[in-house]
This record gives sequence, C-alpha cells and structure tokens, in this order.
Amino acid sequence: MTLKADRISGIIQKEVSEIIQFSLKDPKVGFITITDVRVTNDLSIAKIYVSFLGQDARKEAGMKALERSKGFIRSELAKRMSIRKVPSLVFLADDSLEKGNKIEKIIADIHSK
Repeated sequence: MTLKADRISGIIQKEVSEIIQFSLKDPKVGFITITDVRVTNDLSIAKIYVSFLGQDARKEAGMKALERSKGFIRSELAKRMSIRKVPSLVFLADDSLEKGNKIEKIIADIHSK
C-alpha cells in the first residue's frame, strides 16, 4: 500500500471503532474488535477485518448487524474525515485468532507426546 492508503487505513480503523462503540445502537453487534483495515490504492474500498468475542452464533449475528449498519457507519465516517470520497466499507470476519489457537493446541499436543 501507499503511504496515503496506510494513513487513511489507520484513520478509518480508529474512527470506525469509535462509531461502533459509541454511536451504533444495535445490541446484536456486541463486543467487537477491529483487527485490521486495508484500503485499495485508489481509496475506493476499505476492507475492515473484525473479530467477535463469543460463539459462532454471536459472530454471525454481529456480521449481519454490521452489514445492516454499513450505510450509517459510512455516513458518520464521512462527517469525521476530510477526504473527498469516503471508501465503500466491506466487513470481513477475522478468524486468525482461532487459527492461531488451533496451531498452538497442535504444537502443545505434539510436545506432550
């Protein structure tokens, strides 16, 4: 990514996190962590990677709630940022934590044998 895209990714991560935490009124979102934001070089799309605390059912309900709230989040983001065009938001579930835990468990099992 370019320097500008990196900078905008950081701003989007901070602002979307605040919007979800303080402005979003949907209780189905629950406890959410934005793990990463990647913006395309032309700044048209922002992929926002999120992880949820809890079971898979909570993750699924949270992703649906984020999809429903995408327009609100983008409009709030436009109010907070001073760029000409705010990128389209794409929310993606980040399962790297589960993968890491699975790998650690496999390694621990190998060492215990």
